[in-house]
Amino acid sequence: MSDAGTAHDRLHSPVLASAVSKASRRLMPMIVILYVVAFLDRTNVGFAEQALEVDRGISAAAYAFGAGVFFVAYAIFEIPSNLLLQRFGAKAWLARIAITWGLVSACFAFVQGETSFIVLRCLLGITEAGLFPGIIMFLAEWFPNRERVRMFAIFYLAQPFSQMIGSPLSGALISIGNRTDWVTGWQMMFAVEGLLAVVAGIAAFFFLVNSPQEATFLDEDEKRVLRDVMTDENVVKDVDGPSGVWAAMRSGKVWYFTAIYFCLQIAVYGVTFFLPSQVSGLLGQDVGWQVGLVTAIPWFVGIFSCYYVGKHAVTVARRRTWGAVLFVTTGVFILGSAWAGANGFALVGIVFITLAVASFLGIGPITWSYPTAFLSGTAAAAGIGLVNSLGNLGGFVAPNLRAWIVGATGSDALGVAALGVLPFLAAVLMLGTARFRLSADTLLQADQAPQELPDGSATR
Repeated sequence: MSDAGTAHDRLHSPVLASAVSKASRRLMPMIVILYVVAFLDRTNVGFAEQALEVDRGISAAAYAFGAGVFFVAYAIFEIPSNLLLQRFGAKAWLARIAITWGLVSACFAFVQGETSFIVLRCLLGITEAGLFPGIIMFLAEWFPNRERVRMFAIFYLAQPFSQMIGSPLSGALISIGNRTDWVTGWQMMFAVEGLLAVVAGIAAFFFLVNSPQEATFLDEDEKRVLRDVMTDENVVKDVDGPSGVWAAMRSGKVWYFTAIYFCLQIAVYGVTFFLPSQVSGLLGQDVGWQVGLVTAIPWFVGIFSCYYVGKHAVTVARRRTWGAVLFVTTGVFILGSAWAGANGFALVGIVFITLAVASFLGIGPITWSYPTAFLSGTAAAAGIGLVNSLGNLGGFVAPNLRAWIVGATGSDALGVAALGVLPFLAAVLMLGTARFRLSADTLLQADQAPQELPDGSATR
């Protein structure tokens, strides 16, 4: 490449800062909107749980299986979807994903029983497969490593925004639908929120841009500097990362981060799928707009968690420490919410749930900063897909584990408490990332002196 010091200069160039600023303003709002409606359509089934049991005779076991089978289908089709995204481009493929999953989600309004519910949950997993890792790959193509956790944190804001806005929306749609004679509340919720995804998918096709080199909103200097910085990163990724699909799937590092992500998703979906019913039980009220408003509180607090962690978890050491601490607090607060629920402390239970959500929302951006530091090309498509697909099986395990424990013991508190154990294991695994000495770590150090890249140029 170029002479020593040039790579360092590029990383701190005002031209690069301008390119990143323009790209974030253009791309990130659409990315957040896409995942807001995706997360809403993935989890709004929690608001329909009680109504589906009453109106369609869906048992608690069938609900738990249907809620989780989404992730099995998602896991199976995720890597193929990532490879197709590389072939057709992020703009077209992410738009296709949003439109098709929106149509499937709207069809939940026509659920007749357990079979149709489970089939539609499976189809939702198939159609949405590839969205999350596709966005991770898309951001890794656009933003340098030192900016990536901040962008991942902005992306992760979609989860709290989805639930902060979506919880009252879902509750309100249910309340409105229940006052009509031609549709039930849960049917109206599924139909309206599914169609929102279709609209978002159409908008994404016009707003997203596949790569910096295709961006009309960047000038030539900005395109050049951004391309050169991303090339510098790919040099160090090639030193430590696997090359190709099969090498990525055999990589011990990839499987290590898959285990961390699996533990995270156990906590995320163990809380999310049952949050409306848990809040309903704590408040002693049926699911409606009041429960929806209270359910939005943890996600509102989570916005500040995402922002704060994204701003301060800059270096590798800080990310490792933040990740371990947040996993511990996630486990502690989930266990605390179980204790509060068992003892009738409604306010304390809601506080613990809020702190648990704030904790696990801050972990996601940190978790994804590691695989994107050593995976590129088709290895990134396969490796990121593997981490997300198998990690997301935690979304299958969580509701079924909880349902099994509740059925075996008759204690909902023990069902909740079981989900608070694995975050402690994840904290240990996060500390264990210290043994991964990646060349790309030099690109994650915001305050370190220039280091030499494998080709002889320098970075910071």
